[in-house]
Amino acid sequence: MPRKPRFNLPGYTQHVFQRGYNNQSCFLSDRDCRFYLKCLQIACTKYQCAIHAYVLMLDHVHLLVTPQEGCGVSRLMQALGRNYVRYFNTKYDRHGALWQGRYKSSLVQDDQYFLLCSLYIETNPVRAGIAIKPGDYVWSSYRSNALGERSEVVTPHISYLALARQRSRRFVSYRKLFEIEPNHTELNDVRHCLDHELVLGSELFRDEIQALTNNRPVRHGVSGRPRKDATVNQAGI
Repeated sequence: MPRKPRFNLPGYTQHVFQRGYNNQSCFLSDRDCRFYLKCLQIACTKYQCAIHAYVLMLDHVHLLVTPQEGCGVSRLMQALGRNYVRYFNTKYDRHGALWQGRYKSSLVQDDQYFLLCSLYIETNPVRAGIAIKPGDYVWSSYRSNALGERSEVVTPHISYLALARQRSRRFVSYRKLFEIEPNHTELNDVRHCLDHELVLGSELFRDEIQALTNNRPVRHGVSGRPRKDATVNQAGI
């Protein structure tokens, strides 16, 4: 079955996922995580990509990234593959692939869809049972987005900035998003779009992307949508 073409659209946010080969561990120490984030920062600068949310799990990675150039995300992930895998293999005296095939990506609409995806990423450790609260897990963007912890990697997205004008109030508004747990339909929609490399957004947005990508598939079956009361200025999503 032929591979789907990438969503190489500048200025459109992508949810990127990469899993370790045969589910093997990709991070064995804090130093590994720090080195990965350093590689990520350097590659983002070089290929003009902005990271808005991330989580580094034991055997996989989630990124929420907006490229300023068409092939920015592909080049970013290629650079990470070269530099981090070389470091990891050298450190642990191993050879061969570290990641399971090519990364997966889903295009994400702004506003409530973006915030839903950010929440999905930063609550990954909670769903995995390795943290009680998102802030308990060190290797995610939650502490930057919700608590104001300094990060060399995270760049605020326009949908995040729209939560509040004042920085301190923005943190409060963002934390409130996590007080209401997303329903299964919302979570499954994020997973479904990522697994099948589709578009997470409204039907109108999907039609727009389909037109921009020469009828590349953007939807598959019936998927859920964020709740109607969800807006960037409300606590729930």
